[in-house]
Amino acid sequence: MTDALLVDTDTDTDTESADARRTAAATWWRQAAVYQIYPRSFADADGDGLGDLPGIRSRVDYLAELGIDAVWLSPFYPSALADGGYDVADYRDVDPRLGTLEDFDELIAALHERGIRVIVDIVPNHTSDLHEWFQEALAAGRASAARDRYVFREGKGASGEEPPTDWESVFGGPAWERVEDGQWYFHNFATEQPDLNWDHPEVRADFLKTLRFWSDRGVDGFRIDVAHMLTKDLTEPLPSRAELEQMPQDGNHPLLDRDDVHEVYAEWRRVFEEYDPPRTAVAEAWVSSPERRAKYASAEGLGQAFNFDLLEADFDAAEFRTVITDNLAQAAETGSSTTWVLSNHDVTRHATRYGLPPLAGRPVKQGTEWVAAGGPQTDIDRDRGLRRARAATLLLLGLPGSTYLYQGEELGLQEVAAITAEQRQDPAFFRGGEYDGLGRDGCRVPLPWSADGPAFGFGGAVAHLPQPAWFAEYAVDVEAADPTSTLSLYREALRLRRLLQTGEHLEWVETGRTDVVRFARPNGWQVVTNFGTEPFPLEAEHDAVVLGAIQAGAVPGESTVWTMPDVLSE
Repeated sequence: MTDALLVDTDTDTDTESADARRTAAATWWRQAAVYQIYPRSFADADGDGLGDLPGIRSRVDYLAELGIDAVWLSPFYPSALADGGYDVADYRDVDPRLGTLEDFDELIAALHERGIRVIVDIVPNHTSDLHEWFQEALAAGRASAARDRYVFREGKGASGEEPPTDWESVFGGPAWERVEDGQWYFHNFATEQPDLNWDHPEVRADFLKTLRFWSDRGVDGFRIDVAHMLTKDLTEPLPSRAELEQMPQDGNHPLLDRDDVHEVYAEWRRVFEEYDPPRTAVAEAWVSSPERRAKYASAEGLGQAFNFDLLEADFDAAEFRTVITDNLAQAAETGSSTTWVLSNHDVTRHATRYGLPPLAGRPVKQGTEWVAAGGPQTDIDRDRGLRRARAATLLLLGLPGSTYLYQGEELGLQEVAAITAEQRQDPAFFRGGEYDGLGRDGCRVPLPWSADGPAFGFGGAVAHLPQPAWFAEYAVDVEAADPTSTLSLYREALRLRRLLQTGEHLEWVETGRTDVVRFARPNGWQVVTNFGTEPFPLEAEHDAVVLGAIQAGAVPGESTVWTMPDVLSE
């Protein structure tokens, strides 16, 4: 099976050149700039207030002009939206509110025509409670084969009225839900997301079918949701919540990051290798150590795993340098390439985080008082947050490895806080849990495409989440016309990155300051980031600046510049 991007109608007599192209096609992900699209909030073609696949297709020229190498589509499958689409009712179809399989095929073709690869989200830990398997399990009753695909248990107490354990779900509240006949099912997340039993051969076989289904339609890779949660050891007696929390995540934890999960991914790898070029994958694996994360990034498994270390770091030179050094070393050990990310659909946007007091170890998944209070703008330094966000992004785009960008960050969007309880959709808001009860709606508000008109050009009269009035200043049409805008900066940075990106190494250049980091790439490209507020002088005879602003021969505070020995031609 051949990727549409690789079809070559010319007879190739240069074997070495053909081999080089095959290698490049198989390893495109190692240095890629990947743009995450949250489909329901990107663009709405039919005007119902919910983003859709035709809406994305209508913006493929925007994506091409941005200069990305691939898009990652968050779930677009049939879903009741109990968890923003991560409650999947059918893994091999499109939610009719978002389009059809034909729309998906047309979107893939349009992106491939522009040289943009496609990664789709796979959600293997749980299904929706509307999935046909779960509905069958409810109807079949106790001790049925249908219930074996999930995790059902009898309750405690005289009549089984108490849950099997006191475990809590990620979103807060009990991790068990009782069904009509008295049994309980396990759900790590929302009650509408029953966990699958990955010891069941039908579960494993069905996901292999799903991987082939989308690969056959031209998908280039997969992002694996909570890749560390699939396999479980629920041998009786089950531990209490307190006991569970004390258990090390060393490969033998009952619920998290078990060694046997890699048997699943070895099977998946064999499927990926059936294709030419092989399909790729990246794991979302929140694990306890770099050594544990490396298992997901192995060539025998998924091949790459997210590192969220910079996403969890403050805007601090020492933290950034440590994270970069450590993750490049980890990537070298696994033979993978590392991943860099500052924002995604689960966390407060980094333009906002950097305008707030330091995290100081506080998880970025948790909220802040200004969000809880409705986000009065006096509580955040928006200008400083955006300035730091631009600096951090330029640093990331200068690093070896792949970079994952989240829709709207190229506009410098801030988190939207002014969302009432009636307007919110995220189960994390309603149930509490590790998101501190504030939820993730604020980073999922539909994008502003134009400063004027209903829903800022998103489509329709009203977007499914409220867009604030200040979105007008961040609209695509406004920023596209401004050469100093964040959008213009991203476009130029991604253009230059394609020309400059070479090798998978860097060399640190000492600066004599603890608040400035500087590194050089093998071709002489250098990146200088001033995390402090005092200007950092560049030597007068130094290389020409190709991106970023120099003031009086110095890098201003909280900014990044790129330099090269020779100025690049246009």
